[in-house]
Amino acid sequence: MKIAVIQLAYGDDEPLDERADRVIDLVRRQRGHDLVVLPELWSAGCFDDHAWSGAAQDITGEVSRRLGEVAAEIGAYLHGGSIVERPADGSTGPEGKDLWNTSLLFDRSGARIATYRKIHRFGFAGGEPKLMEAGEDLATCAIDGVPTGLTTCYDLRFPELYRQYVDRGVELMLVPAAWPMARVEHWRVLAQARAIENQMFVVACNTAGTHADTEMGGRSAVIDPLGKVLAEAGTEEQVLSVQIDPAQVAQARRDFPVLDDRRL
Repeated sequence: MKIAVIQLAYGDDEPLDERADRVIDLVRRQRGHDLVVLPELWSAGCFDDHAWSGAAQDITGEVSRRLGEVAAEIGAYLHGGSIVERPADGSTGPEGKDLWNTSLLFDRSGARIATYRKIHRFGFAGGEPKLMEAGEDLATCAIDGVPTGLTTCYDLRFPELYRQYVDRGVELMLVPAAWPMARVEHWRVLAQARAIENQMFVVACNTAGTHADTEMGGRSAVIDPLGKVLAEAGTEEQVLSVQIDPAQVAQARRDFPVLDDRRL
């Protein structure tokens, strides 16, 4: 499986419509890959929470439509990062809010095959917890037969979530993010730890650049089930192109069957 990880860099001076055009073109250039992955909330600005309401879209909206079209155009699976979702039917969640941080995954025909609402909201008293609802459901699908799970950014700090995915047979985890430079070493260690402890591939796609006065950390990576970093980006905009062998998961779990020794 050939994977392209697009570590997008952007700043506050780039209009959202121009950024969308640029992202679609970046995805288009990845023809020949089986899977392309984008970072979290690139279409709204992850730390620019004042812009979230205005940038919100339904999961069938303009951003979703364009992502599906370019996936079909290049014949690849596409993880579109995440959008600020506002349901078209006006529905709200348990806390009465109408926004979610929602990831979208498309297949080679451009059909949306998985949707994941971020379960762990970052911001403590502000940001996501203040403005967004929390997701409640795991999201799994198959990418060319490989059991795949979706998490987002801050989810990486909660290993119990990843254990639930292991129990569902997941072998490949996709993690779009907007992780800041201030804690980038946490990002690197946690992504590697999730791969090691669950014996799965982790594709961690972060953001670069500076927006809303927040310097982003970059360091996107693809990590194998033994914890080996197959490729890692720097801190600027960059595309990683990595070939993985999905059969390595079964081999790792067979050779070192640590998951069979779980007691709690």
